Amino acid sequence: MNTHDAGPEYRVAHFQDRLASGELGELGVHAEVRGGAVLVTGTVPSARCRDEVLEVVREELGGLDVHCDLVVSESSSPDHAEELS
Repeated sequence: MNTHDAGPEYRVAHFQDRLASGELGELGVHAEVRGGAVLVTGTVPSARCRDEVLEVVREELGGLDVHCDLVVSESSSPDHAEELS
């Protein structure tokens, strides 16, 4: 069976498995079906990782109504010295 022919719950479970077992190993991202849409939430370490997660979302959940709320926890280095008084 093609995963795109499966129900949203099955596709969300497959998405979660792929994130957890793939290169990303991203266990901080969760997806759930809510009112006919899929909500993807969580925290990722970098913008690059967020982009990779969004690519998996497109591949695994394409055709579904998906809302993503991913937070990037990466802290960038300051671009100037902080002056203390």
